[in-house]
Amino acid sequence: MTQPLPMPPSPIVRRAGTTVWRQIEEALAAEILAGNLKGRLPNETELADRFGVNRHTVRQAAKALAERGLVEVVHGRGTFVREEVIDYDLGRRNRFAHSVAKARRVGKSQVLRASEVTPRPEVAKLLELPEGAKVLQIDSHDVLDGKIIGVCNQYFPLPRFRGFDAVYAETGKTHLALAHYQVNEISRRLSRITAKLPSREVAQQLGQPAAMPILYVETVYVDEHGTPIELGISRFSSTAVQLVIEP
Repeated sequence: MTQPLPMPPSPIVRRAGTTVWRQIEEALAAEILAGNLKGRLPNETELADRFGVNRHTVRQAAKALAERGLVEVVHGRGTFVREEVIDYDLGRRNRFAHSVAKARRVGKSQVLRASEVTPRPEVAKLLELPEGAKVLQIDSHDVLDGKIIGVCNQYFPLPRFRGFDAVYAETGKTHLALAHYQVNEISRRLSRITAKLPSREVAQQLGQPAAMPILYVETVYVDEHGTPIELGISRFSSTAVQLVIEP
């Protein structure tokens, strides 16, 4: 984690018509937007000393920064400058990897485990599978610039995609692995988006408090014939990913 930059004392010069906490918010926002303030903010006592005010005034300024989306409060750890958010374009033919590439960020999928399972009824229904059919379940992480931003479960019909996990682990991208199976045209049939609280395990993997909501995204992809080929369930950090839907 980047350490906060040292900041010299700079007591606020009170301006008529502007509250002191608002002046502090403006000063810190300018430093964040200029890229001069990164990582964890100094604590309330340090900021109070810097600006020559009490901690309550600093707390109001930090709250305003959080409401603007410039910082996030991680309970028990401190207040952190929000990293650049990735726009996930939910276009008909787009996958998360395409949005990462468009943003010129370094991303990959990291396969954790794979197993052949009988899916839950709702999974079988979305994949249009008959009763008793098997799927390949792959548990993975979406990693962006070395940080886990998504915890994923993916389901692929069997026997069509048997051995898919090995190809996926090698390529690091779902669409590249699908091309190995002669699936070159992929379309998004359905995306269902919900804001949820993560399980404790998911929160730990994302490195966030369990009290902070995540984006829960269920997506069904089909091939060029309209046959379902994948159900993906992704739990994205809401501080790292925002969903974009364009007409």
